[in-house]
Amino acid sequence: MTIVAEVGDLTRYPNPRPLMAYGGLVPSERTSGPHRRQGGITKTGNAHRRRVVVEAAWAYRHGPAVRAPLRARHADLDPAILEIAWKAQHRLHHRYRQVTGRGKPHNQVITAVGRELLGFIWAIALQTAQQRTAAA
Repeated sequence: MTIVAEVGDLTRYPNPRPLMAYGGLVPSERTSGPHRRQGGITKTGNAHRRRVVVEAAWAYRHGPAVRAPLRARHADLDPAILEIAWKAQHRLHHRYRQVTGRGKPHNQVITAVGRELLGFIWAIALQTAQQRTAAA
């Protein structure tokens, strides 16, 4: 909810990459001629929103599961949105395990997972907006 409140209309972005850049979760780059050097994340935009995304990304260390309280909240949701959310749980957990297995530091792994999480949040916002326009 914090992400939506901080960003506003997520559908104003044509794809999730500008949203990731707006969140400051993309690598900085120093390019000169044929040389391309990437550094740490840019940290542009709202620091509170970036912190919330990174905190949420820590949850994907654990395997995906739908327990009773979550199942109750899913009762009124559209199946298409639930499908995106379930795909996100699996993909982000897999991404965490894959990048951790390569020996990357946990903070870098979580930043990468948070960046992908923003992509899934954008997809859910787009799906919801399409449903609203179809219903109107």
